[in-house]
Amino acid sequence: MWIKIKEQSITVEEWDYNMWNIFKDNNDWNEKNVVGFIAFLVMVVFAVLDLVTGYVGKDLIINEFIYDSFTLVVLGCFGIAGLEKFAGVKK
Repeated sequence: MWIKIKEQSITVEEWDYNMWNIFKDNNDWNEKNVVGFIAFLVMVVFAVLDLVTGYVGKDLIINEFIYDSFTLVVLGCFGIAGLEKFAGVKK
């Protein structure tokens, strides 16, 4: 079974406008989710690098407070965004 996806083309000007639109006060983006997702990606990169260096036989030295701060950012961002969604808080 094949699913056909409509192809979309976007110009550089539209992409540039959409990219900088996230920093405006009234937009459709939830900034807490964006920051939380980026912090989560950094944590995933740390985990993958730790596995790769462990497989090679070397230790990946990461200060504990750096990893813990990323964990708190992820939990804080997604926790606040989840509470806002649950409580029905609107911008």
